[in-house]
Amino acid sequence: MRHTITILVENEFGVLTRVAGLFSARGYNIESLNVAPTLDETVSRMTLVTRGDERIIEQIKKQLNKLIPVIKTEDISHQVHLEREILLVKVQSDAGVVDLLHQFDGKMIDEDSGQYMIVEVTGHIDTLQDFLNKMTPFGVIESTRTGPVGMSRGLTGFVVE
Repeated sequence: MRHTITILVENEFGVLTRVAGLFSARGYNIESLNVAPTLDETVSRMTLVTRGDERIIEQIKKQLNKLIPVIKTEDISHQVHLEREILLVKVQSDAGVVDLLHQFDGKMIDEDSGQYMIVEVTGHIDTLQDFLNKMTPFGVIESTRTGPVGMSRGLTGFVVE
């Protein structure tokens, strides 16, 4: 099963290497990883997507919590939460792309008249995959994705207490 884990860490040198090393040493795969500072510039928030059963995910969380720079972890997969990802696609220019962009609330962010355009779509991972599949006939040159970031719904926040 796919799990989205959020991790608060001290914003310092080598934290990403230690987290990635923990996964590598135990043979776990990281499907996507995003890291950015929080409102408190001494703390960063990681959003990590991996796969495994409940036992494996619980073991991962325990191992992460043992790392000194990790403040706390949370598997938001079983909570009511939102996930969003950004997709950039470079495609050969075509009028049909603009219509498709409107359907997915995307936008054109770069264009070279008649040569190519780069478009951006933000949404749930399934929505982005659907958009990418529909873009194939338009001559996709390349694409890149951020991987999802996630946040639980409700009044409480995942913050340092």
